[in-house]
Amino acid sequence: MTLVGELVRSVPPESTQQVVGYPSLFLLVVFGSLVPVVPTGALVSSAAVVAFHHTAPFALLMVFAVASCAAFLGDVGLYALGQHGSHSPHGSRWLARLRARAAPERLARAQHQLREHGVLVLVLSRLVPAGRIPVMLACLLAAMPLRRFIRGDLPACLAWAATYQLIGLLSGSLFRSAWQGVAMAIALTVVLGAAPAVWRRIRPARGEGGS
Repeated sequence: MTLVGELVRSVPPESTQQVVGYPSLFLLVVFGSLVPVVPTGALVSSAAVVAFHHTAPFALLMVFAVASCAAFLGDVGLYALGQHGSHSPHGSRWLARLRARAAPERLARAQHQLREHGVLVLVLSRLVPAGRIPVMLACLLAAMPLRRFIRGDLPACLAWAATYQLIGLLSGSLFRSAWQGVAMAIALTVVLGAAPAVWRRIRPARGEGGS
């Protein structure tokens, strides 16, 4: 029996999950904020389910703190990269990717909302599926200073982490097994993410049917 094996076996499973889980959650949420292809909301909800079934104190608080901090750092990093691209003569691949992921009509709506409501739109953009990138791009095109963006993005990330953690808590409370709660949390986040797109498709059909 090696010394490493003995050390690993001597660590309680729950503690091992925390040591591995929190850094993994942090890195994945940061990466998902920089490269918007990772379902970060589902990750936070799943982590909340696991924390709900843990006996360790402050597990849920740790999930909230890690998720909100990671989302905030990812947002600020992506915005800083976008600012660099907007001032660079050669442009930026990050800014180009942001433009490619924002539909023209959604960008126009985000610009209008930004003019009407200011940084408050940042809070709502984090809660609306696929709303973060158009609003961030609108802020970049409006040349919003980084400090002002940070003031609006901080409460946005806190509200986002709290919302998806509540989804995890709801899912975890419905089942005794953590994996069942995780499955429910992922299903709920998928439904919430797909709901706006489905609604946009149904709404024109209703309009045509009523005309």
